[in-house]
Amino acid sequence: MFRLVSAVLAVACGVALGAGGAAADRPPPVVPGLMPPGPPMGPPEDTEQPANAPCVSTVPGGDGPAVPAAQRALNLDRAWQFSRGAGQLVAVIDTGVARHPRLPGLIGGGDFVSRSDGTEDCDGHGTAVAGVIAAAVVPGQGFAGVAPEATIVSIRQSSEFFQAKGRSQQKNPEDLPDGYGNTHTMAWAIRRAADMGATVINVSETTCPSGPLHDEDLGAALQYAAVEKNAVVVVAAGNNDVCRGTNPVQDPVDPAADPWSKVTMNVSPARYDQYALSVGSVDGNGQPSKFTVPGPWVGVAAPGENITSLDVNFADPNSRGTTGGFVKRGQQSAVSGTSFATPYVAGVAALVRARFPQLSALEVIQRIEATAHAPAEGWDPYLGYGTVDPVQALTAEVPNTLPAKRSGGAQSWQLPVPSAPPGADDTARNVALIGTGVIAVLLVLGYLASFPLRRRFGVRED
Repeated sequence: MFRLVSAVLAVACGVALGAGGAAADRPPPVVPGLMPPGPPMGPPEDTEQPANAPCVSTVPGGDGPAVPAAQRALNLDRAWQFSRGAGQLVAVIDTGVARHPRLPGLIGGGDFVSRSDGTEDCDGHGTAVAGVIAAAVVPGQGFAGVAPEATIVSIRQSSEFFQAKGRSQQKNPEDLPDGYGNTHTMAWAIRRAADMGATVINVSETTCPSGPLHDEDLGAALQYAAVEKNAVVVVAAGNNDVCRGTNPVQDPVDPAADPWSKVTMNVSPARYDQYALSVGSVDGNGQPSKFTVPGPWVGVAAPGENITSLDVNFADPNSRGTTGGFVKRGQQSAVSGTSFATPYVAGVAALVRARFPQLSALEVIQRIEATAHAPAEGWDPYLGYGTVDPVQALTAEVPNTLPAKRSGGAQSWQLPVPSAPPGADDTARNVALIGTGVIAVLLVLGYLASFPLRRRFGVRED
């Protein structure tokens, strides 16, 4: 995970720095007048990439015919019988998306970090996210994106390897870059994606600062994208390795309480769940990943551990390779996090939009939630309404409404005390015994009665 710093807060891919200590509130009412401005594109200030901050490299992995576990779990082969996401424009708001042969239609949507068109990715993160969504099917390769016929538009709004220009002169040579990107550039990027006609917007970045969240313009951008521009916005729930602290959500003493009343740490943009679908992560066994930040905003979950996706090969831009990990400053890490669960759901949203073009963005979200594999409680702060099911999302009939995001809590019932079992029916036995007894008595009486008769007729007994 990397840090993206502004004067207001810090943002990281998948989750943000800092953890709140005060009770969290529902997001403030959206004020349309706070909508961020449109063009011109570019960062709000000049930026730099320090010399001691080389871009990441990736670990080759996942090539060959074997289908990755996450892909098998979602049964994508069957889902593709109904939709492959054709005609859908999916915006990836992230660290940029590098051009890759398996993203043939990639569109550069702009850059709020530097002066590229959005198709430079020093971090590797955005390229991996885009690959999960829409990597093309290639003969002999098991890995492919969820919606392989969708088109990606890349908008770079964050990077760990950049900072405001001139900061290097104020720091020691060995100091790492501050990172660049915040909720304000995220808001601009969301508006940019919506104005470009994106039907799905993937945001695998969140923030959870220790102080107040000044994200009102982000809320306005989300409403604009989801309601006015009819774009399905899918966002990460966040990872607790950076959002440090507790966020219990459920109180075992009061399990049926409003989950918002138990939250101690806000996560944005996930908390704007009336406009965005927030995604948690599950492991290979379908259990909630230990790093998922729970919250009343979680809508669904998807595989988010040990993911395979497209690599960023700076030495060979024409590489068709895949990756299963990043190498940064000599340290290797797996492709894991709610950041990578999110694009699985964004890909499903693209499949649904292609199959059901008449559905609004919010109706698409409801369909995905209604067809997920629900936990026993009906809703869970780690899993939301359950693990996403692409096939069901494309084929099932769904209810008009969903239950509120509130766990059913522990319940108890007084089980009926079973009545005493009926006594054994001994009629047959009794009849047999009585009959036997009667016969025995008659035999004895007959035997005794035979003595006088024997004497009368002179029968001698030897």
